[in-house]
Amino acid sequence: MARKMKTMDGNHAAAHASYAFSDVAAIYPITPSSVMAEATDEWATQGRKNIFGQEVQVTEMQSEAGAAGAVHGSLAAGALTTTYTASQGLLLMIPNLYKIAGEQLPGVFNVSARALASHALSIFGDHSDVMACRQTGCAMLCESSVQEVMDLTPVAHLAAIKGKVPFINFFDGFRTSHEIQKIETWDYEDLKDMADMDAIQAFRDHALNPNHPCQRGSAQNPDIFFQAREACNPYYDALPAVVQEYMDKVNAKIGTDYKLFNYYGAADAEHVIVAMGSVNDTIEETIDYLMAAGRKVGVVKVRLYRPFCAQALIDAIPETVKQITVLDRTKEPGAQGEPLYLDVVAALKNSKFDGVKIFTGRYGLGSKDTTPAQIVAVYDNTEKEKFTLGIVDDVTNLSLETGAPLVTTPEGTTNCKFWGLGADGTVGANKNSIKIIGDNTDMYAQAYFDYDSKKSGGVTMSHLRFGKKPIKSTYLIHKANFVACHNPSYVNKYNMVQELVDGGTFLLNCAWDMEGLEKHLPGQVKAFIANHGIKFYTIDGVKIGIETGMGPTRINTILQSAFFKLTGIIPEEQAIELMKAAAKATYGRKGDDVVQKNWAAIDAGAKQVVEIQVPESWKDAAAEGLHMTHATEGRQEVVDFVNNIQAKVNAQEGNTLPVSAFKDYVDGTTPSGAAAYEKRGIAVNIPVWNPENCIQCNRCAYVCPHAVIRPVALTAEEAANAPEGIKTLPMTGMKDEYQFTMTVSALDCTGCGSCANVCPGKKGAKALAMENLEANMGEQKYFDYGVTLPVKEDVIAKFKETTVKGSQFKQPLLEFSGACAGCGETPYAKLITQLFGDRMYIANATGCSSIWGNSSPSTPYTVNAKGQGPAWGNSLFEDNAEFGYGMLLAQKAIRDGLKAKIEDVVANGDNADVKAAGQEWLDTFACGATNGAATEKLVAALEACGCDKAKDILTQKDFLAKKSQWIFGGDGWAYDIGFGGVDHVLASGRDINVMVFDTEVYSNTGGQSSKSTPTGAIAQFAAGGKETKKKDMASIAMSYGYVYVAQISMGADFNQAIKAIAEAEAYPGPSLIIAYAPCINHGIKKGMSKAQTEEQLAVECGYWNNFRFNPAAEGAKFTLDSKEPKQEEYQGFLDGEVRYNALKRSNPERAEKLFAKNEKEAMDRYAYLKKLVTLYGED
Repeated sequence: MARKMKTMDGNHAAAHASYAFSDVAAIYPITPSSVMAEATDEWATQGRKNIFGQEVQVTEMQSEAGAAGAVHGSLAAGALTTTYTASQGLLLMIPNLYKIAGEQLPGVFNVSARALASHALSIFGDHSDVMACRQTGCAMLCESSVQEVMDLTPVAHLAAIKGKVPFINFFDGFRTSHEIQKIETWDYEDLKDMADMDAIQAFRDHALNPNHPCQRGSAQNPDIFFQAREACNPYYDALPAVVQEYMDKVNAKIGTDYKLFNYYGAADAEHVIVAMGSVNDTIEETIDYLMAAGRKVGVVKVRLYRPFCAQALIDAIPETVKQITVLDRTKEPGAQGEPLYLDVVAALKNSKFDGVKIFTGRYGLGSKDTTPAQIVAVYDNTEKEKFTLGIVDDVTNLSLETGAPLVTTPEGTTNCKFWGLGADGTVGANKNSIKIIGDNTDMYAQAYFDYDSKKSGGVTMSHLRFGKKPIKSTYLIHKANFVACHNPSYVNKYNMVQELVDGGTFLLNCAWDMEGLEKHLPGQVKAFIANHGIKFYTIDGVKIGIETGMGPTRINTILQSAFFKLTGIIPEEQAIELMKAAAKATYGRKGDDVVQKNWAAIDAGAKQVVEIQVPESWKDAAAEGLHMTHATEGRQEVVDFVNNIQAKVNAQEGNTLPVSAFKDYVDGTTPSGAAAYEKRGIAVNIPVWNPENCIQCNRCAYVCPHAVIRPVALTAEEAANAPEGIKTLPMTGMKDEYQFTMTVSALDCTGCGSCANVCPGKKGAKALAMENLEANMGEQKYFDYGVTLPVKEDVIAKFKETTVKGSQFKQPLLEFSGACAGCGETPYAKLITQLFGDRMYIANATGCSSIWGNSSPSTPYTVNAKGQGPAWGNSLFEDNAEFGYGMLLAQKAIRDGLKAKIEDVVANGDNADVKAAGQEWLDTFACGATNGAATEKLVAALEACGCDKAKDILTQKDFLAKKSQWIFGGDGWAYDIGFGGVDHVLASGRDINVMVFDTEVYSNTGGQSSKSTPTGAIAQFAAGGKETKKKDMASIAMSYGYVYVAQISMGADFNQAIKAIAEAEAYPGPSLIIAYAPCINHGIKKGMSKAQTEEQLAVECGYWNNFRFNPAAEGAKFTLDSKEPKQEEYQGFLDGEVRYNALKRSNPERAEKLFAKNEKEAMDRYAYLKKLVTLYGED
């Protein structure tokens, strides 16, 4: 049957093929594999049928370990079952992989292979995860491209059934999983035709069933275990032939030549590379280039990695080979070599290739780009038997030197590169663009997206290729026919136009006319444009965005329309129609209003492109260099880090850093406070303060997600020395002592507008207005001056640090993070650091809060004037509560030891000052609020004393003070994967604080449903709206009776939020705070500038409840801080968020039923909380 051509990524290709053979999919979200599970869930919801005529039963579990258990159980009971995972998630499945393989169950684990967290987390691709599973007994099949994923995924499913061995079906995370290609797709009838229905029936007949019962999974003793373990050998011996049989069936259907090991290259090759994964396409492209120059080179592409069939490898290698180089995309420290290399060496021992030299190289870790020039270096290498590729190793000197870049893409290929800002929609628009080109022309198309792990506001680079020949270029574009810059601030930061070919096209999104271009474009950009015949165009996307209602930051479809107009790939009218259809498909769930705005933006984008006549004078423009951060002031370790690492990484030059640059950071430790040096300048508008309307409430600073707006109390002298033009007011309540000003870090602001939103102002006139960044850049100097001034302790004492106003005079020790504009999480975390940051430990679960909290090279947790600040650590996702508990145990062990020594000097010493200070320290031992001051006195007394016992205690003086132990994470962690740990830590009775940022979805992985997701909400893995109600985690914790529990929603009650946080920390036992955190995944109609308003509305209508349960309180222990719900506003609240209103459009009847259930559950919950008021009333 002829196959249809479709444009899709590797994840969708795997899901399409996998869906056909699956009865059940048990899933859990993880980057970069979640897309496979999401597609499967969507298709099942839409009613797509597998080859058995049924929808796949999709179930989201609480963790990958849970998903693997469900896969095991489902297989044991006779259903063909699959899952989709990667990285740490795959490792959590390892125990079940052994069981599933041991029980000969035909499960398939589809894996977009990814790096494992070691010294640091990397969400990007390599083979570390799958290589950690090679010993489990699962067969392992690898694909090299999106087309191969489509073609060979059925082989994994079919061979698992017939061969009675489970498969790990894997391909490169990101480079294949997220690369979009135009490919041929399977028709399910063809897939059904290849399935061995007798083998499937035999599997079902052999399943556990009470009608023919048996027992499976016994405990065996030393007398028989070994023999029984060896009994599986014939199945593994037979499996390669089974795999080849199904490859042959695929070959017969589609005209391919898939083998266990495929050879590509010269028949008489003398140097052959052996490799797995996406690098093979790059190697093939390089081989074509080298063979044209007469080189005798080739590559063996490994497809079936386990079982490893030595004879098939030997058969694939040309007899003429003189050198073999094995490339591994993983690192196994301390091993003799990486896994594929060791397998190849073992396979060729005593074969006809016994005398051939075998070299080994590591490449591509964490999605490091691997280019044709690097492959040429491999073929040129005859000296280094062990090497690394694509980096400069000046420590162990393993790296190969790479020559000049090569152009090996097929002739006639058009290369386009788009520089965007994270969350501006550039990536989404380009995904639509490549699908439009692929699905509506006869051209081949490829797209890949290169971006950092900041939540938003980071740099994104979209790489699009299209042409008449298949595209095998699995590496980034550095020579382009078209370059678009979607953010004007980039022209000073990155070399963009320099990547254009002569005569190429440059499109710049900016508001500048010719005078503005003369002023803002650096000389090197002008000169390159003029001297290389670059066609230069501008478009004011911000203006069009405002005019069309898209807003100043969502410029994606505007620029997309300009791209199609300038390139002329598709006739303009047809392109506009296709873009509009794509916009409707993409944004239809957000409502017709959003679709109409996108359509208006598409029309305007095509019409408002301005061609720039390049002046002759630009040819001689002098180079001005790039604006790179250079730190001169601050702690030396931060200055060194910023200048040696951060500046290069942020200039997109991190790839040039040698290994030696990381010798001081080998364990993953980086200095706090580096984010302050980034000064990204990404806002369109920033808040400008008008003192006439200010009541000095400090609410704006309180809610700021990025700590960019701060009140400053100035003495008369400080005010006199301030930069000229500073605006001040006499400080309310302290007019004789201080002037008050509100400062804004213009270059750190993301422009969310949250501050202006909450500003009460005077008589209806706000004290903050959002105004153009460029016009108000002068505000930066006031902020920079303000942070040099000392914190005014008397001001904090006057207004009290546990009040909204007073807390904001304390230095935030979380600042300028990579969180989204308007983030609902960071205001809580920032507030906690203001209250306790100088003495706090943070154990942070992997997720949004760990990414905005420490995404290299940005460290937003910082220090105070004494050098104190949060000590922050991240272990994994699932173990965060235990990780934080371990920190507490360490402190307890060390402090208990110190306590014994101090008790000794108090009881038996003769220094009166030490005895007095020691006693005060002992009296405050368990109280963090007072033990700090007592510690300072004790340290001073011990230092003055100088005796041996004093010196002994002082060796561990950093451990003396009582610290504040916090555990941060999101609801996916706390409600699901980490719940067992959270429960155990809360049950421990120890003095530990758990902070849950509750976004009601897995925010970091793209918005999947968690047990915190309420009834009726659409989320990934709940495409039809969640059917079950939100887990009541607070009540579970309260049931212990000795855990402090609070629910807070900052925007609803500023005072209650800080009161709950202060009470929780002061409580001498475990505490749990659950904080409502609006998120971009919610699709708030009003926008994220109204996040605090959304928090208020959630509480007012009864969707969220604020309360505090304090076991230590005298009298009433439970306080319900929410008022009676305004039930009439409930459905209106739900309708204000896309995660709810989208269901009304797709399935109004289901929406009505689920939303009514949601409302009833909320009202029942409030009634229950009122009963708790009575239950825990006055003693």
